[in-house]
Amino acid sequence: MKLVLLSGGSGKRLWPLSNDVRSKQFLKMLHAPNGERESMVQRIWRQLEANQLTDDVFISTTNSQGDLIQSQLGANVRMIIEAESRDTFPSIALAATYLYSKIGAELSEVITVMPVDPYVEEEFFSKIKQLEDAINQSGSDLALIGVTPTYPSTKYGYIIPLKEEGKKQSQPYQKVHSFKEKPTEEQAQKLLEHHALWNCGVFAFRLGYLIDLLEEKGLPSQYDKLTEQYGNLPKISFDYEVVEKAGHVVVIPYERDWKDLGTWNTLTEEMDVNLMGRGFLGEDCANTHVINELDLPVAVIGVTDMVIAVSPDGILVSDKAKSHLVKNLMKDMDQRPMYEERRWGWYHVLDYQKMYEKEEVLTKKLHIHAGKNLSYQYHRKRSEVWVIVDGEGEFVLNDQLSLVGPGDVLQIPVGAKHGIKAIKDIEIIEVQMGSELQEEDIIRLFMSWDEMKAFLNRNGKGGSL
Repeated sequence: MKLVLLSGGSGKRLWPLSNDVRSKQFLKMLHAPNGERESMVQRIWRQLEANQLTDDVFISTTNSQGDLIQSQLGANVRMIIEAESRDTFPSIALAATYLYSKIGAELSEVITVMPVDPYVEEEFFSKIKQLEDAINQSGSDLALIGVTPTYPSTKYGYIIPLKEEGKKQSQPYQKVHSFKEKPTEEQAQKLLEHHALWNCGVFAFRLGYLIDLLEEKGLPSQYDKLTEQYGNLPKISFDYEVVEKAGHVVVIPYERDWKDLGTWNTLTEEMDVNLMGRGFLGEDCANTHVINELDLPVAVIGVTDMVIAVSPDGILVSDKAKSHLVKNLMKDMDQRPMYEERRWGWYHVLDYQKMYEKEEVLTKKLHIHAGKNLSYQYHRKRSEVWVIVDGEGEFVLNDQLSLVGPGDVLQIPVGAKHGIKAIKDIEIIEVQMGSELQEEDIIRLFMSWDEMKAFLNRNGKGGSL
């Protein structure tokens, strides 16, 4: 069985900590067994490792999240990169063609797909393992996991099992009669009376089933060809395009806790502290959480049922019960992310200005972890000045290597090849100036520092350190 984790989304409901790059699954807000903080994706990966399920895991994600995944899970995590985010049907179709044409998976292989961020107990993963047997024993097109509801929710889709009168349930799965998407509260109450289950977005199928389906739709089964057409695929969910149209579907019920920590209200329920970051929370504050990522104190006095979240992207002050409405408020805001975590560390935007004659100036603070490096790269539309604030590193400019440390000022003209590797944790103030200050203006020559140095040595460049 191959397991595909879906990692996407912009996380607007957890603004200002989440943005187009740092979605909710990457926020380190949960308490890990080792006493440190972990993100949702780190938590699910730890649980998969504990259940011996990581050997055949692939993460389907976008370019913008690839660095974050490697930063939090390690450089060896296998990823299937989408050129752009186009909902779950295109991403799962791309993953299927990758497994088929790149990995060489057999058409009979069972593929299980799940979100990267469910908040579940250990028993959930025994249900994951049962999906392969459910497909093979039932001969179904798809096998799903359905969560036993704890209340008549209007936020989730429902799976309605088929009633089979007088038949004893000997298998761990049930046949599915139909589906209902996000009902009214009255409809949800009736669905519970019919033993309907929440659709938690976990399902399995034989690889050949989806490959055949793609060919029926006139779509290529080869990864490279589908990648070329990816921008033309419909933006539609896998549930609408495949699951609800399938002829034979079964579901495995899961009766323990399952949560979607997609709002500040639900996320703070799983936090073990009420104050994260610098600040003061008065004793007269009840059921109130403060999350502060800035080095400025936040004082909160005499409030109840509130969430106060502070980050470089902005400040949120909200009643917990209404905190989900932030998604609607922020949907049209066009703001570049002010904080990003990368495979090498992180950066925080300090200032951004548009100057005369279309000149832009962007100031960042970068932190590069010891042993990590920026790629060897150049830019066509901007120059940069780096001031080393702390730490030590190897710096390369136009194939010439040197050691750098606190107080060094590094001038990087437009078109100059450059990169840096931290020997000790290094902090840099970077000032960019140019006509377009975008990530697309990074032309990477080498991602690996060792490969870059080997190239320089082969060509008699680099000097000595």
